[in-house]
Amino acid sequence: MPKIKTNRAAAKRFRKTGTGKYAFSKSHGSHILTKKTTKRKRSLRQGQLVKKSDMKEIRLLLPNK
Repeated sequence: MPKIKTNRAAAKRFRKTGTGKYAFSKSHGSHILTKKTTKRKRSLRQGQLVKKSDMKEIRLLLPNK
């Protein structure tokens, strides 16, 4: 039986936390920042956790993480 490959696009976007959840960074925070409010840019710096409803999908994409 062949090895299960990790989805490389997902591996670059998600990382596993110590408790087994998956964390990711928000998008839209790297350029065209002049028109975004300070509050919005500050919010984009915060990481997020994957919702419980999406966990099954992420686990399938990252079997070896």
